[in-house]
Amino acid sequence: MIKIKTAEEIEKLREGGRKLAAILDSLKKEAKPGIATIDLDKLAEKLILDAGGKPAFKGYKTAGDKNPFSGTVCISINDEVVHAPPSSRELRKGDIVGLDIGMKYKNLFTDMAITVPVGEVSVASQKLMQVTERALEAGIEAAQGGNRIGDISYAVESFIRPHKYGIVEVLAGHGVGKSIHEDPYIPNFGKAHTGAKLESGMVIAIEPMINNGTKNVILDKDGWTFRTADGKNSAHFEHTILITEGEPEILTRT
Repeated sequence: MIKIKTAEEIEKLREGGRKLAAILDSLKKEAKPGIATIDLDKLAEKLILDAGGKPAFKGYKTAGDKNPFSGTVCISINDEVVHAPPSSRELRKGDIVGLDIGMKYKNLFTDMAITVPVGEVSVASQKLMQVTERALEAGIEAAQGGNRIGDISYAVESFIRPHKYGIVEVLAGHGVGKSIHEDPYIPNFGKAHTGAKLESGMVIAIEPMINNGTKNVILDKDGWTFRTADGKNSAHFEHTILITEGEPEILTRT
């Protein structure tokens, strides 16, 4: 069931979203060659707690997961699509790294992600990140009150297809707010004018995950990390947005 947020809840989500965006911006600046992903994770947890929030992902577990997620941030490098736990691995020059973070603030959740270069990266990696971020923008533009979920999916897919990238189909965006994952399910491909109607007060996370090769992914033995089946790089961008009667409002923005 899709949950409509109250005016009071929306104001709390705005506040939490701004704080989360500032935290992620701080992490982005620290994503440099030589830093271990566990150190980025420790910084993220400290910043979230200092902001009055709680990490949304740490300890997260569904019925299908063998173990709860161990960190505050999903830190996915190169061919890792999403959900890689933090570890002692160090970032290297030329890597691209996805930083996916969620926060519980005043009992409400926001969720966002970016992919950033570690030092100088290849032209192919730069283009992959740019196209993925612009696909997110296309999806947000389609998230107008009165439209449907399929309009978001179609907008994302239509932007990506000319670039011949693989669109991950087994992972998708979602509702967010009272829980970190709520209805509706928001694929990054689909038909326009289909699916649930977008109504004012809905809060959703749109998150294209795009591969520089096959759309197919595999799950690592850790039970969390999805990576591309062909070993090519992947990029991921995400915002939490509010559906209104007019233009959508990006909540995870400073």
